[in-house]
Amino acid sequence: MGRIMGIDYGQKRVGLAVSDPLNIFATPLQTVPVHEVTDFIKQYIETQPVKLFVVGYPRHMNNTPAQNAPRVSAFVTHLKRTFPDIPVVLADERFTSKMAFQAMIDGGVKKKDRRDKATVDRISAVIILQEYLQNNKL
Repeated sequence: MGRIMGIDYGQKRVGLAVSDPLNIFATPLQTVPVHEVTDFIKQYIETQPVKLFVVGYPRHMNNTPAQNAPRVSAFVTHLKRTFPDIPVVLADERFTSKMAFQAMIDGGVKKKDRRDKATVDRISAVIILQEYLQNNKL
């Protein structure tokens, strides 16, 4: 049984998370620069089977695409071409960065460490993936 990979695609960095082999819970994987994400995913897939990508899709409160939506759409197209055997699902990512930041506060992360945007991106990917896992229990 393959894992599910959660992806929080940003302008500079991409937060990645993966499910456990039973697809019950999400854990942070890595934050990588945008230009390195495809190579990172290829290397990961060589050691761990991935059966689905869940990509956060940015939307405004009125459900219209947010500023980064065209970049995310282009990335999804690239992902589908690069990994044609792995389906891609879009997930609403509204508030994930705020939720990630709050989770860091609630978890007792020091103020200095909360400034690390790479950590916020990883936690955002976990939130995107965990919501998907909870809403799509098999």
